Parts: sequence; structure tokens; C-alpha cells
Amino acid sequence: MTLILQDKTALRQWREALPAGRRVGFVPTMGALHAGHMSLVTLAQQEADPVVVSIFVNPLQFGPNEDLARYPRPLDADIAKLEAAGVTALFLPSVPDMYPPDASTFVEESMVSGPLCGAERPGHFRGVLTVVLKLLQLVRPQLAVFGQKDAQQCAVIERMVRDLDIPVTIRRGPIVREADGLALSSRNVYLSPADRAAAPLIYQSLKAAAAAHAAGERDAAALARIGLDVLAGAERIEPQYWEARHPESLAPLVEIGPEGALLAVAARLGQTRLIDNVLLTSGAAAAA
Repeated sequence: MTLILQDKTALRQWREALPAGRRVGFVPTMGALHAGHMSLVTLAQQEADPVVVSIFVNPLQFGPNEDLARYPRPLDADIAKLEAAGVTALFLPSVPDMYPPDASTFVEESMVSGPLCGAERPGHFRGVLTVVLKLLQLVRPQLAVFGQKDAQQCAVIERMVRDLDIPVTIRRGPIVREADGLALSSRNVYLSPADRAAAPLIYQSLKAAAAAHAAGERDAAALARIGLDVLAGAERIEPQYWEARHPESLAPLVEIGPEGALLAVAARLGQTRLIDNVLLTSGAAAAA
């Protein structure tokens, strides 16, 4: 049975009682767990024992007009999934436990967090990094697993871990998709039937650009045009960005070189914002 640790004190006591030498794996989440999250749990279990999952809807990473209040919180179903998967412990803190009312210390990264979602959601990555650093400090894992769907989040966290000498290995789990290509996301439940029918075009736009790259196209702007052309015929999809970026620094690219590229898109369908990406290598799509 999964042990539920409901505050920092309980987590610290459990962590201190672990025998020395155990390789602790950690999967931080905001809950509303789906097969994508569970694939990260499986990846952690392959490399670590015990494995801790956290569920915490982090208010710091939501903007004033975003979906904090309505973010899905099916806690009983989440716990059942974690127990079925054999997860060792669930860290389930409250907001007051994580953030004292007069908290005044935050974590910022000034380069990788700037473009893409950083430009569209000011302050978002400050909230992400602050909570991730706190969770890493509390759990003290040797391994932490994040999903490639949030590619910029992965890059920003990797930069923080490098720059601040945090003793943890970061793994990226591949994107898990529906049969029609839509990347699994907790926010997919918001989609109306018409929006859900249109949503797979987001991945199709990435696949079209990846195919052009595999056929020899190396101009970053041309790849973006190919992707945007796929979305142009879908009235329900409003792109926020569609870009080719350096896969690690997320710097803008003119041409795709041997280091490859991250093809990244964010779009709104009604009130729902979805993101997706494909990672290109020098020859083809490496992570779709």
C-alpha cells in the first residue's frame, strides 16, 4: 500500500528513516494522473527504489487569469492509480505547508525560461523552479523524472540543477499520446467534443515539419511555416507560438544544425491551452 505523507514533517521523518544507500526516485506531479504520468512512475521504478510521487497543485505557477481554481483534482482516483502501480510513498502537502504566509524567496532562471511559454506566461517558471527546488530539498532523491511534453520545463529544471549544483539526476520520459496523436494532458478533460476533434492537428503540424526536416529542410522559419500551415485551416485552433529552438538552450535558430532542434507549439482551443513538441536529431525526429 502506498504510504501517504501529508506534510513536510511526515516526509522528513520517513526520509530520515530510510536505510543508507537507497536510490530514491521522485516524480513530482499536480495530480489528475493519466498514462503519461504513470509512464514516468514506471521509468523511476526501473532505476530507483523507493519511488516517491508528489501531488501538489502549485499556485505560484498559475497566472491571475489561469485555471488554478478549476484545475482537476481527482485525488481518490490518483491514489488508486499509485497504489496499483506499487508506488512507495505519496507526498500530499497543503499550500500553507509548502509556503509560509510571509514567504519571500523565489527561484528564477534568466535564459532558458524566457521564450515560448515563458513569454506567454510571465512568472510561470519562477513558480515551477521554486516548487521543484523545495520538493528536491525535501525528498532528497537521487533521481527525478519529468515528462518531455513539458520540454521547456525540463530544460529550465536541468539548467537550475546544473547551475545550483543540486545532487540529482534528471530523466525525461517520452511523450505518451492518444491513438490519434494528441499528447496526454490533464487539461484535455477541458476540451469540448469539437475542440477534441480538432486537437490532433497540433501533433500533425509537428509531424509535417519533422517530415520536411527528414527530407532535407534545414531552414527553421520554413519548418515553422509548414507547421503553421497545417493549423491554418482549423478555425478552432489559435496558435500562440510555433517555433524551432535549440534543444538545450532554447535559443532561436536560423538553420537546423547537427545538434538538432526542438519543434515546439502552444495553442488555444476555446479556453484550453495545449502544448506539444517534437525533438529533432540531425537526421529525423528523435522524440515524438
